[in-house]
Amino acid sequence: MSAEETNTRAWQLYGQRQLARAYTPPIPDRLGWAPWEGIGPGAEVLGDVAGRRVLDIGSGAGHHAVHLAQTYGARVTGIELSPTQHERAVSAHADVDGVEFVQADVAEYLAVAEPFDAAYAIGTLAFIDPHRSLPALRDGLRPGAPLILSLLHTDLHGRGPSAEVAPREQTILLRDDPPLPTQMWVLAPQLWEDLLTEYGFRAEAIDLLPHPDKSATVIQQLIRARRLPDRPTRVSSRPRSTRAPAAHAAVGVGAILLSKQGILLGRHRRGTLELTGVRAGSLRG
Repeated sequence: MSAEETNTRAWQLYGQRQLARAYTPPIPDRLGWAPWEGIGPGAEVLGDVAGRRVLDIGSGAGHHAVHLAQTYGARVTGIELSPTQHERAVSAHADVDGVEFVQADVAEYLAVAEPFDAAYAIGTLAFIDPHRSLPALRDGLRPGAPLILSLLHTDLHGRGPSAEVAPREQTILLRDDPPLPTQMWVLAPQLWEDLLTEYGFRAEAIDLLPHPDKSATVIQQLIRARRLPDRPTRVSSRPRSTRAPAAHAAVGVGAILLSKQGILLGRHRRGTLELTGVRAGSLRG
């Protein structure tokens, strides 16, 4: 079973257990980027999202999407791969204005969706191979759009981030049930920055958000990135045409002067060495 298949199964079971408990998390008063409250910035890192299309990646029960729509007037699409997590969101918030919930793979969805004005993921993007998610996000965001990512940095066991792009075993902890095994890309900040740069983003800031209890080892990292503008396509040749080329001519005289010392060369004003010659304009009386 691949890493992403393991994660899909884990979140399917997680959502199923939460549905059995009939548990719906409350709508937060503030958008938080860590599992604990009061640490780090809020929704302001997304910029002005009023009336703009915002993608919530791995939207889960949908409470963050509802907060952005109701408090800031954003038009939020919550994308969720797990059918049970999607069911939780729809059953609780299907009638909320400005919010829609889609059950789909985020990369496949972005391949056909209209580009978004902003995107964010609270603890969820680490469950997807970044070599698959980041190019899809680049194509699915408008130039200049912010991408805000909350990601695990140091886990409950004190293990810090990896210096290679590879998943490693982690767990989803539940209060009354056995933990669910997952595979996560827990990467060092510099590695995330390199990946973002490779796939057309600029990392603007990376902050570490420690647990308020200083004895706890877990640390979350918050990455603020922005989708770069499209690069103009370099034209390597003139476009094909059935029309005849425009008439033009360039006249000049060149000479090769040899002696025992070698060939006489001149230095162009741009610093290059070239054969001596006379421009057409210099031949006029």
